Amino acid sequence: MKRILVTGGAGFIGSNFVHYLYRERPEWHITVFDKLTYAGNLETLSTLAEDKRHIFVQADIGDSNVVAELLSRYTPRAIINFAAESHVDRSITGPSDFIQTNIVGT
Repeated sequence: MKRILVTGGAGFIGSNFVHYLYRERPEWHITVFDKLTYAGNLETLSTLAEDKRHIFVQADIGDSNVVAELLSRYTPRAIINFAAESHVDRSITGPSDFIQTNIVGT
């Protein structure tokens, strides 16, 4: 089975990538991993809710135990990372979130 893991897959770019991949590679199975912060929206993936090729996991990319468990359980061929803190204004008021997600978590 061809399975990939997409982190940040409920965000704008990540969810568009997931939909694109299902159109272009319908044989692939995708595990979407997203913390669902201000940038993530599960509605963007609602059309895939009943699709057996799709698995959604709500968790933090910085939680190494969850990441290790997902890698062990689903053994993806690839990991595509869209998980990121990207709002510049938020980086000024809370730079530690950026460091944790964009550097440590990744």
